[in-house]
Amino acid sequence: MADKATIMKLREQTGAGILECKNALDEVNDNYDKALEIIKKKGFSKASKKEQRTTAEGRIGSYIHTNGKIGVMVEVNCETDFVARNDVFQQFLKDVCMQIAATNPVAVKREDISAEIVEAQKKIFKEDAKGKPADITEKIVNGKLDNFYKEKCLLEQPFIKDDSQTIQDLLIAIIAKIGENIKINRFVRLEVGEK
Repeated sequence: MADKATIMKLREQTGAGILECKNALDEVNDNYDKALEIIKKKGFSKASKKEQRTTAEGRIGSYIHTNGKIGVMVEVNCETDFVARNDVFQQFLKDVCMQIAATNPVAVKREDISAEIVEAQKKIFKEDAKGKPADITEKIVNGKLDNFYKEKCLLEQPFIKDDSQTIQDLLIAIIAKIGENIKINRFVRLEVGEK
């Protein structure tokens, strides 16, 4: 039987209810990692059910790094203004701003990166794999492209406060916790001296 501290830790990380966390831990004989997987899958299914709902409300968050040389603005949308004023939503907005300031992504998701940038990266990766057999080259290019997306797409980046989860995982946990569809719509990051 799961102890209360483990249940609370799982609840804090996933946003799931106490009973859901307890049941997940019981199901896998208190294996925290397996319970986390179960909760994430359930959270993902909850989030995907809400995915089609309109997100016409939300907030624009901002963050200026302490040295005053990096600034971020991000638009995060939700279904209702009530949720947009919620403390959990506001904290998520702040976390996303800090993530963008720290990691400098180029897009929210893969689909937002222009075909030109992707093709340029593929060309570089193919050059790196020059001289290898075609099937090996393709695997190398695809592997490096996946790593490129994980570095440059906000949703695929490891969360700076907890690298055991991505921003997508964090978003899914927030959706499950709040019960509304939430989307990171767009962002801008400014750094002194950049054009």
